[in-house]
Amino acid sequence: MRGYDATSLDDLAADLGITKQAILYHYSSKEALLKATIELAVNELGSALSGAANPQARGFERIEDLVRATFSLAARRPEVLGLIRLVSRQGGVASGKLASAMSVMLGDAVRFVEAEMDAGRFRRLEPRMLLLAVYSAVVGVATEPEVMRALGLEPDLRSLVRARRETIEFLRAALIAD
Repeated sequence: MRGYDATSLDDLAADLGITKQAILYHYSSKEALLKATIELAVNELGSALSGAANPQARGFERIEDLVRATFSLAARRPEVLGLIRLVSRQGGVASGKLASAMSVMLGDAVRFVEAEMDAGRFRRLEPRMLLLAVYSAVVGVATEPEVMRALGLEPDLRSLVRARRETIEFLRAALIAD
């Protein structure tokens, strides 16, 4: 994998078996294609999460719904979460576009966590760091087939369901206030 900066539109067109002009017909530049791809992935993640989030749900019930939705997306469309993880890890222009696209969703999540802490349903922690840890745990477990193999788990639907269940229990123990 060469990464965004090392991949040209010519390289991409060759890999896809199309012409560079076919890409440029739909996207004015490599940056426009990147922006559209990131927006598509973020919108798909946002749709999955908003569709799963019961606005009346409070406390851990809402977290559990969101974890289930994320694992469901990972099973259906692993490339979406994989793209988000890859772009966020590489930094640079693409990472900045991803952060910008996710800012509203993350702001809503921070406000939710703060309200749950204020209500005494979640442990009092720094909300942004807590969300980073939850994101890392959920997306990491849902998208790391090679780590699963190294641990002796076959990355199939059965192990994904088991991983989801174990992740939910881990988060329940970490978040629920005593």
